[in-house]
Amino acid sequence: MINKSTIKYIQSLQHKKHRDEHHQFIAEGPKVVKELLLSNNFECDGIYCTQKGASFLNDLPKSTALPTIYEIADFEFHKLSALSTPNHILAVFKKKTLATTTQLQQKLTLLLDDIQDPGNLGTIIRIADWYNIEHVFCTPATADCYSPKVVQSTMASLGRVHLFYTDLQSILQQHTNIKKYAAVLGGKDVRQYGKLQEGFLIIGNESKGISDAILQQVDEKITIPKFGAAESLNAAVATGIILFSVTG
Repeated sequence: MINKSTIKYIQSLQHKKHRDEHHQFIAEGPKVVKELLLSNNFECDGIYCTQKGASFLNDLPKSTALPTIYEIADFEFHKLSALSTPNHILAVFKKKTLATTTQLQQKLTLLLDDIQDPGNLGTIIRIADWYNIEHVFCTPATADCYSPKVVQSTMASLGRVHLFYTDLQSILQQHTNIKKYAAVLGGKDVRQYGKLQEGFLIIGNESKGISDAILQQVDEKITIPKFGAAESLNAAVATGIILFSVTG
């Protein structure tokens, strides 16, 4: 059995305030936990699992560094889980420590202006990983990349894509030599750009789009051509289509 203080601590990591305070987050489910362990991008402080969950670790390479594994009863695991249907294994990881300086020349970089839905953010991180986008800059109002729902949807992509929460206007002002592309309605057809070797691609809030202050700093407004009657595209879907168009 695990004590009440441990249960309370792991439960607290479902909330951003405590994740920030302790610099830790939780990951659930065999696929997510195993991929984060194998990525070597996060230090694992402990694994909590049911008897069935423990069996999921058997196919890890013998060289995999594992923390202490706590095998607990199903009813105890239900108390720890952030999922409506608990998935037998949960791990506590330390957040990544990111470099204070980042080389952005000769790369495509994503800028997210208040993407507030965790599902959208998680999908965008996986899309970024698919298209080899190394860096994503987010406004402070963007969903927390270490929230359980985001971690769940990103799989190990969270380890390979580096997210920074900062003032986007300052990033744009610091890199005046890098071209800035805003995804909007009524811009230039994205298919006209061809392959882009460098640039900032800015994706706006799900309902409000990109803020006027940021739009004033962009060089190009780009649009995915519409052939039907839909009012708009999901932010993550739009990100995927644009990256496919400019990285192919």
